[in-house]
Amino acid sequence: MSTDVGTAAPPRATRREWLGLAVLALPTMLIAMDLTVLHLALPTLAADLRPGNAELLWIVDIYGFLIAGFLITMGAIGDRIGRRRLLLAGAVAFGVASVLSAFAVNAAMLIAARALLGVAGSTLMPSTLSLIRIMFRDPRQQGAAIGAWTGFFGLGTVVGPLVGGAFLELFSWGSVFLLGVPVMLLLLVSGPLVLPEYRDESVSRPDPISVIMSIAGVLALVFGLKRIAEDGLRPESGIAVVAGLALAALFLRRQGRLRQPLVDLSLFRTGLFGTALGMLVLATLLSAGSQFFVMQYLQLVRGLSPLQAGLWSLPTTVAMMIGAMAAPGLTSRVKLSALLAGGLVVAAAGMVLLIQVSGPSDLYAAVTGTAVIGLGLGPMISLGTGLIVGAAPPERAGAASAMASTGTELGSALGVAVIGSVGFAVYRANLADTLPEGLPAPVVAAARDTLAAAVNVARELPAVRGSALLSAARTAFVHGLQATAIVGAALAALLAVLAVTLLRDARTPGPPPPAEADDAAQSFEKTHD
Repeated sequence: MSTDVGTAAPPRATRREWLGLAVLALPTMLIAMDLTVLHLALPTLAADLRPGNAELLWIVDIYGFLIAGFLITMGAIGDRIGRRRLLLAGAVAFGVASVLSAFAVNAAMLIAARALLGVAGSTLMPSTLSLIRIMFRDPRQQGAAIGAWTGFFGLGTVVGPLVGGAFLELFSWGSVFLLGVPVMLLLLVSGPLVLPEYRDESVSRPDPISVIMSIAGVLALVFGLKRIAEDGLRPESGIAVVAGLALAALFLRRQGRLRQPLVDLSLFRTGLFGTALGMLVLATLLSAGSQFFVMQYLQLVRGLSPLQAGLWSLPTTVAMMIGAMAAPGLTSRVKLSALLAGGLVVAAAGMVLLIQVSGPSDLYAAVTGTAVIGLGLGPMISLGTGLIVGAAPPERAGAASAMASTGTELGSALGVAVIGSVGFAVYRANLADTLPEGLPAPVVAAARDTLAAAVNVARELPAVRGSALLSAARTAFVHGLQATAIVGAALAALLAVLAVTLLRDARTPGPPPPAEADDAAQSFEKTHD
């Protein structure tokens, strides 16, 4: 009898669980939208609120910084108080912060509202992913659900510019923040009907010192990396990165001494958890780094509007969704390590296509290259996330999913910082050799800073000299894009080799052991309303 129970297939999801997944996809997509939509509103926002340079940077960055900083803490809190409860509380906070952002009367109020948005957003990502772990017990269905979750996050990054651009054509800058209000209202109404509750009563309150160390460490690291990408390596950005790494080391040391740590280091003992997390970070790095340069190519080299650039980015998002959602179904026929390695080889091929981009006329090569990259990285992002969450016991799924989300945030920051630094170094070196002679020193300094600055100062010059500067800057930027593609192709190929060697024995997450499954079921019954 016990053998029958132990070998029983895990329960398959019903229509209610799939409806719950659709509900969970909404906040996931909204978080991604809010990471991108503000960039479109900056010109009118700046004209209205007149923020200083430092205030403008904080308006843009504070949201992403606080999402990254609070993810681990919110994952642990969700394990203790209930993941659905945390999700719904975060939805209320997100809706309130969206309204405050939309009707901010000065820069300080907008910064504070965006900070609250970031904290609220950090409750949504680990809650959605960890609930998927509980709702979908069948391995194939769980993989498909996580693939869909990944795809909707990618979709949000493209829908943001499209919807935001449309709203800004009709309404004021504050309208882009109000997009989140109806989504959060829908989540609050439908969440209690289709989402289960799950919590672990044995989890103690998060250690306050660990909370402070994790938030400060992640904030310092992400801040330093973003500043390196934007301004190059400067003392303040270097100090921030070193401080972040030092706090991370002290944080991990403290976790090893606590009875109930914020991050359960035992998850890393099997090797699979840490390997999957590391490869997820690098895959996200590739995705963010390539998109960072290609989006600038579309707008500043090709000359497309933000709305047009968003439309031309749709093939990349669709391709990544196809890769992410198709991969789980292929694991029954293709070995996991071979599937991941094959996807990374495809991503490397997409990077090679980007190397062929030589000027404004190569739009199709740029779009096709990034679409192929997205298709190849989709399996690693969805299955890697599934491996991370599946390696954790159900009672620690919140913390594990928070670590996966934190890894994604760090990967994005690293992609912009590392890949961006390579590209901008090549840009500046090429521009120094091709700049027209006789330009004023302030114009040269601005043009060497970024391509966007070069485009702006070129408009203020006489037509002939402005055209010469613009041509030189665009050519230098394309050389930088080619350099980033070469680095990306090499990294993708290396990751393919690592997938074959380090993940050769990995399997898609299976059902939990019988005792663990019984505990999960009992907890579900006690906490489900």
